[in-house]
Amino acid sequence: MLIEKLIAIVGDANVLTGEQVCSRAVGWADRRPCQAKAIVRPGSTDEVSRVLAECHATGQPVVLFGGLTGLVQGCVAGEHEIALSLERMHRIESIDPIGRTMTVEAGVAVQRIQEEAEKHGLLYPVDFGARGSAHIGGSAATNAGGNGVIRYGMTRESVLGLEAVLADGTVIPAMNRMIKNNAAYDVKQLFIGTEGTLGVITRLVLRLRESPRSTQSALVACPTFTDVTRFLKHIDGALGGSLSAFELMWNEFYRMVTTPPSKGTPPLPQTYDYYVLVESAGGDPTRDQAQFEEAIAAAIEAGLVVDAVVCSSEAQRDALWALRDDVEGIFRLGMPVAFDVSLPLAEMEGYVTEVVGRLEREWPAYCRFVFGHLGDGNLHIIAAGPPSRAARHGIERCVYEPLAARGGSVSAEHGIGLEKQPWLGLSRNEAELALMRRLKDALDPKGILNPGRVLPA
Repeated sequence: MLIEKLIAIVGDANVLTGEQVCSRAVGWADRRPCQAKAIVRPGSTDEVSRVLAECHATGQPVVLFGGLTGLVQGCVAGEHEIALSLERMHRIESIDPIGRTMTVEAGVAVQRIQEEAEKHGLLYPVDFGARGSAHIGGSAATNAGGNGVIRYGMTRESVLGLEAVLADGTVIPAMNRMIKNNAAYDVKQLFIGTEGTLGVITRLVLRLRESPRSTQSALVACPTFTDVTRFLKHIDGALGGSLSAFELMWNEFYRMVTTPPSKGTPPLPQTYDYYVLVESAGGDPTRDQAQFEEAIAAAIEAGLVVDAVVCSSEAQRDALWALRDDVEGIFRLGMPVAFDVSLPLAEMEGYVTEVVGRLEREWPAYCRFVFGHLGDGNLHIIAAGPPSRAARHGIERCVYEPLAARGGSVSAEHGIGLEKQPWLGLSRNEAELALMRRLKDALDPKGILNPGRVLPA
């Protein structure tokens, strides 16, 4: 029996069944009980390899469990599927302060990596709200983004090498430690952003950066969306490459996070259409502050910015970010339907106008909020109201359908999972999808890894 074979590999305590499975929720935002046949918890790459070899031999579907912070149902396992959790593989193996790399197992939380890097005056730059729970393996598998993408890129840019296990148990030890390695195919890219459908990431070599010696932050108000985009171009050029965050909040979102019962208070009046949280990171506190303030002042003089508050302390900076991160406040208004999309900046204003208009007409009972990492073209759209499967599908149509004509993507940073799989064709053409299927068939011929996620089973 398969379960008995898996117990022999990882130990009885590490194969959870029955009530042990049901006691776990399927995700951070989805508190339904897990329905998997079993949760298997290997403690090493060798055990992952042996578990997958057994599952491959019997055609047993396997769903990968990380920190369960994803928002696209990528980790929702059915009763016929085995959940593979790397929660026991949580060692930070080594750190090289000179080469600025860190070698870790896939089950390490992103925040632990950031904290360890900080001890050496270094920075792991991929940062997002779920940092305390999200596993680095899941972050790589979904190519997670976050607040600093405009400067440091997605997770892909911070992974130098990795180790992965294929569906049949074959171990691929691609643990490159160099920034430049142009020797033929870069096989790690087969596993980054493919959501566990081609293999299981077990270990990673991460690229670290020098920690900034100064951080400058401000909240500004812009009168029009055109002024927002012109301000982005202005501030990026004026700061000489030190721009690290450019977060845009539409008026409705800003009012929600600065109005009781929300804890935040409005640092700027609630009357403006657009609010931008802008931040730079540099190496000279005195010079950086002067440069930052001069850039903001020039934007005001040019009419791009009509109001601004520049932070003078870490507490003020934390308060601004608390506003931007207060997404959970939307839960007070009903069950949220959340989206992360991306599109060219030139298309963004027209897209938001179209989507909000459709939501107002077709789903007037739902509150609508728009915000995002504008510097990298990523928008978050959230509709909150009474829970309804029909409403959810209708809202998805309003959000996703306009993307195709505007060259946008149904996923900016959260992946596809089960939730967005029906909409993938809006963002990827048939030739791309056919190539994806060929890769899937080659690396996972029995289709046991995350079946139905990303691509149809």
